[in-house]
Amino acid sequence: MSDTFRALVIEDQDGKQKAGFKTLSVADLPDEDVLVDVSYSTLNYKDGLAVLGKGIARRLPMVGGIDLAGTVAESKSPDFKPGDKVIVNGYGLSELYWGGYSQKQKLKPEWLIKLPDAFTMQDAMAIGTAGYTSMLCVLALEKAGVTPDKGDILVTGAAGGVGSVAIALLAKLGYRVIASSGRAETADYLKKLGAAEVISREETMGSGRPFDKERYAGAVDCVGSKILAAVLAQIKYGGAVAACGLAGGNDLPTSVLPFILRGVSLLGVDSVMAPREKRIEAWSRLATDLDKSLFADMTRVEPMTNLPSLAADIINGQIKGRVVIDVNA
Repeated sequence: MSDTFRALVIEDQDGKQKAGFKTLSVADLPDEDVLVDVSYSTLNYKDGLAVLGKGIARRLPMVGGIDLAGTVAESKSPDFKPGDKVIVNGYGLSELYWGGYSQKQKLKPEWLIKLPDAFTMQDAMAIGTAGYTSMLCVLALEKAGVTPDKGDILVTGAAGGVGSVAIALLAKLGYRVIASSGRAETADYLKKLGAAEVISREETMGSGRPFDKERYAGAVDCVGSKILAAVLAQIKYGGAVAACGLAGGNDLPTSVLPFILRGVSLLGVDSVMAPREKRIEAWSRLATDLDKSLFADMTRVEPMTNLPSLAADIINGQIKGRVVIDVNA
């Protein structure tokens, strides 16, 4: 077996971050305890930023890719042995630590989770950080008491990776889901995932006031900024919003009124550094609550060589659903 392999490496070129394919050897990899033969990674919004040199990588050189699924080749950890199928989501991959856009990678054992029996490695990356984040959002809403009988659930940024999986999960769990998207052409796709209704970005804004008519029992927000502010203004008394994204910006132009007059909860959802027990709970629920028959409609597989153009597409809002990256193609 060859000691060399291919990876997408982000490096400094004339003061700017540039990504390019390089041939590496195992000796080039970080000094971590578990060597993984990587099969698949994914494309997330953060991955797009990293590949385009938008400052996600905080150490250089950096191998991109915040997700990976593969097979353990060597292990110094008693928790993993050669042949184990594993997945990794987040933990600073592509920012502080080398990530999944590589045919081999060395990783800390505490980052690894064994692949649930319900999924293939391609399935796991069809879910990826986006789907795992969606499940964390659903768990947060459940724990906040937002049940299907309370009313409609809104999902913003619905045609993206997080939004797509969130719709599928919520619909299967019995919620009536309203999908908000800036792309009218995705309406049929969103309804196939389980959305009862699809509304435009403009309709999502409501009146634009910080306190609006009560409409939703809860929401999963992937957008942030003015959209999140408008959603908070329309949440019913005692409802909650699970916020996990900032595709529309990291500001929040709202007031305290929804919180102090309607008891609305804003639930911050972080997937990058979530504790291991929460990750295991999320993946266990994904194994039972996500309809795998939807993967074909939600997912496409692309070779790693296409990453530069795919990165531009996801940042420009031109990606629908999930993109799985075959690192060996």
